[in-house]
Amino acid sequence: MSKTAISKAIRTATGCTVAQADEAVDAVIATILDGVKTEGRFGLIGFGTFSKSERPARQGRNPRTGKTIEIKASSTIKFKASSALKK
Repeated sequence: MSKTAISKAIRTATGCTVAQADEAVDAVIATILDGVKTEGRFGLIGFGTFSKSERPARQGRNPRTGKTIEIKASSTIKFKASSALKK
Protein backbone atom coordinates (compact mmCIF):
# COMPACT_ATOMS: atom_id res chain seq x y z
CA MET A 1 0.00 0.00 0.00
CA SER A 2 1.37 3.41 -0.92
CA LYS A 3 1.29 6.64 1.05
CA THR A 4 -1.38 7.94 -1.34
CA ALA A 5 -3.53 4.87 -0.76
CA ILE A 6 -3.27 5.28 3.01
CA SER A 7 -4.28 8.93 2.65
CA LYS A 8 -7.27 7.94 0.52
CA ALA A 9 -8.34 5.32 3.09
CA ILE A 10 -8.20 7.95 5.83
CA ARG A 11 -10.30 10.34 3.73
CA THR A 12 -12.87 7.62 3.10
CA ALA A 13 -13.08 6.59 6.77
CA THR A 14 -13.19 10.07 8.27
CA GLY A 15 -14.55 12.38 5.57
CA CYS A 16 -11.66 14.81 5.98
CA THR A 17 -10.01 16.79 3.19
CA VAL A 18 -7.07 15.64 1.08
CA ALA A 19 -4.74 18.07 2.86
CA GLN A 20 -5.84 16.91 6.31
CA ALA A 21 -5.40 13.24 5.42
CA ASP A 22 -1.95 13.88 3.94
CA GLU A 23 -0.94 15.77 7.10
CA ALA A 24 -2.17 12.88 9.25
CA VAL A 25 -0.13 10.34 7.28
CA ASP A 26 2.96 12.57 7.42
CA ALA A 27 2.51 13.06 11.18
CA VAL A 28 2.29 9.31 11.84
CA ILE A 29 5.40 8.61 9.76
CA ALA A 30 7.31 11.45 11.43
CA THR A 31 6.31 10.16 14.89
CA ILE A 32 7.53 6.65 14.08
CA LEU A 33 10.83 7.95 12.71
CA ASP A 34 11.33 10.25 15.70
CA GLY A 35 10.68 7.37 18.10
CA VAL A 36 13.21 5.16 16.34
CA LYS A 37 15.80 7.97 16.23
CA THR A 38 15.48 8.99 19.88
CA GLU A 39 14.70 5.71 21.64
CA GLY A 40 15.98 3.15 19.14
CA ARG A 41 12.56 1.56 18.73
CA PHE A 42 8.87 2.34 18.28
CA GLY A 43 6.11 -0.15 18.99
CA LEU A 44 2.45 -0.19 18.02
CA ILE A 45 0.52 -2.76 20.04
CA GLY A 46 -1.27 -5.17 17.73
CA PHE A 47 0.79 -4.08 14.72
CA GLY A 48 4.52 -4.46 15.35
CA THR A 49 7.80 -2.85 16.34
CA PHE A 50 10.16 -0.67 14.33
CA SER A 51 13.76 -0.76 15.57
CA LYS A 52 17.08 0.74 14.56
CA SER A 53 19.78 -1.65 13.42
CA GLU A 54 23.45 -1.00 12.70
CA ARG A 55 25.24 -2.72 9.85
CA PRO A 56 29.03 -2.95 10.27
CA ALA A 57 31.49 -2.09 7.51
CA ARG A 58 32.29 -5.10 5.35
CA GLN A 59 33.85 -6.25 2.11
CA GLY A 60 31.78 -7.11 -0.94
CA ARG A 61 32.27 -7.93 -4.58
CA ASN A 62 31.34 -5.98 -7.67
CA PRO A 63 29.25 -8.55 -9.57
CA ARG A 64 30.25 -7.11 -12.92
CA THR A 65 34.04 -7.06 -12.46
CA GLY A 66 34.56 -9.41 -9.51
CA LYS A 67 36.69 -6.77 -7.74
CA THR A 68 36.58 -6.54 -3.96
CA ILE A 69 34.97 -3.33 -2.69
CA GLU A 70 34.56 -1.79 0.75
CA ILE A 71 30.97 -1.31 1.91
CA LYS A 72 30.77 1.32 4.65
CA ALA A 73 28.83 0.94 7.90
CA SER A 74 25.20 2.07 7.83
CA SER A 75 22.00 2.28 9.87
CA THR A 76 18.68 0.79 8.87
CA ILE A 77 15.21 0.32 10.32
CA LYS A 78 13.83 -3.18 10.90
CA PHE A 79 10.18 -4.11 11.38
CA LYS A 80 8.97 -7.07 13.41
CA ALA A 81 5.28 -7.87 13.02
CA SER A 82 3.20 -8.60 16.11
CA SER A 83 1.62 -12.01 16.57
CA ALA A 84 -1.82 -10.49 15.93
CA LEU A 85 -0.64 -9.13 12.56
CA LYS A 86 0.95 -12.45 11.62
CA LYS A 87 -2.41 -14.20 12.05
